[in-house]
Amino acid sequence: MHAIRAAHAFDGSRFLPGGATVLIEGDRIVSVESGRVALPAGVEVAEHAGTVLPGLIDCHTHVVADCTFGGLERTGGMTDEDIDAVIVESLRAHASAGVTTVRDLGDIRYRTLAFRDVPGLPRVVASGPPITTPDGHCHFLGGAVGGMLDADLRAAVSERAERGVDVVKVMASGGFATPGTDQLGAQFTAAELAVLVDQAHRAGLPLVAHAHSLAAMENASAAGVDGIEHFTGLSTAQGSHIDDDFLQQVARRGLFVDLTMGNDRSLHALMPAPPPPLAELMTRFGVSSFDDFYVSRIGELARLREHGVRLIAGVDSGMGPTKRHGNLWRTVGEMVEGGYLAAEALAAATSVAAQACGLAAEVGRLAPGHAADVLVVDGDLSQDLTTLSAPRAVLVNGVPAQLAPQ
Repeated sequence: MHAIRAAHAFDGSRFLPGGATVLIEGDRIVSVESGRVALPAGVEVAEHAGTVLPGLIDCHTHVVADCTFGGLERTGGMTDEDIDAVIVESLRAHASAGVTTVRDLGDIRYRTLAFRDVPGLPRVVASGPPITTPDGHCHFLGGAVGGMLDADLRAAVSERAERGVDVVKVMASGGFATPGTDQLGAQFTAAELAVLVDQAHRAGLPLVAHAHSLAAMENASAAGVDGIEHFTGLSTAQGSHIDDDFLQQVARRGLFVDLTMGNDRSLHALMPAPPPPLAELMTRFGVSSFDDFYVSRIGELARLREHGVRLIAGVDSGMGPTKRHGNLWRTVGEMVEGGYLAAEALAAATSVAAQACGLAAEVGRLAPGHAADVLVVDGDLSQDLTTLSAPRAVLVNGVPAQLAPQ
């Protein structure tokens, strides 16, 4: 049995007055008490002047991708051994940044499933290859459906359920990583998505939809998905815009929304030129650069907060230099930049993220009975979130995390 005592504390939903003492036995949190409390004899105590909080959760990652341009696409030519080495490196990078759980939303050959509970590495909520259309977004990961009949769609979900995935991912629109796909349209109709949702729910699995286009977002919401990733709202008519009515609908239906932000904005200059359809759209609506577009996305956060949309933190990490594994702390700062309170932003990366991952009873909170996924950083996070980028200590299931080589 050991304890962590810190001058400041966030328990997954609120800051605790006077800090906290977190008592840990094995892989579980035994108690969480505000301030300094007496401990049983023989308990080793680690004292910290900073903030203790639950480990962070990245709700959208690709741990088979190595954070280089084209890294995800190159997995098709890699051996299983080489992919596994990238997975370990990716998970260590997450752990080094205080991320103790990741939701992987697109791998190849179901490689991530073997890494769901490796001691010292973040636990993995795994989707396997995303369901897509023939030649659709990320088809190179092997998840294209054989056809659009109900039987084909149900078979695609059943294959994943039989493999033992934790969540089903579908590409409701095209994507930027796959030239030739339609980021402004829809790859599946609302009716087709509804079949996928029904089959996933029959198997006891949530289903989340990748959706850059407004049309795909509307189809996904109508189909009853559990979450929408990216939520960009692209259309030929309005550029990137989401009406209040749709935000109200998403909030009313309780969907989890992940904007997949967390970019290292200092590296935006390295971004490749946008594909022609997007470049044309940016020109038509007066968006002069990716930086401008990104800032506009941060500006949308206040609207999501106003409508009560359940926002979670995810990066799409692995997809390039701007989206490195371990960037999740950046999304927390962006939420505050966009109008959220510090506690709300941290909750989106801990307790609310745990709900989206189906792990609310296991992770995302400093609470008795929860897994001892614990992060310690310098300073008082209620006043300054920047120290979230430099963890002092990271525990996964009560043991020190495996960190990336320095």
